[in-house]
Amino acid sequence: MTINRTFDGYIREKSVVNDGLAKKFTEVNFEESPPELDHAGDIDYLGWVGEKAFGIQIKPVTAKSNFGNYSVSERMKASFEDFEAQYNGKVFIVYSLDGEIANKVILQEIENEIKRLSN
Repeated sequence: MTINRTFDGYIREKSVVNDGLAKKFTEVNFEESPPELDHAGDIDYLGWVGEKAFGIQIKPVTAKSNFGNYSVSERMKASFEDFEAQYNGKVFIVYSLDGEIANKVILQEIENEIKRLSN
């Protein structure tokens, strides 16, 4: 059961990025984060805009409902701040529902960040 859920989560993450974000933001090079960012920094993907990057954390929509308007922990806040200091970009939490982006409002925030990083 754990293996199936882990694999399902991995496939869902790839779908959100490859079928959603990468198609919408074609000027961004998305790549899976290195293990130290994923495990310690809660970053699943990096979106490269030139030499700068923003981070993507993908959560299943059930995380949002289970935690009642999910909010990041103090540890995650610190890791997101460390990421921003190193890569110059913000970290966005994207909620996924069946491999689709559930919180579509985040797309405008990502677009604004891409513009900021492009300057």
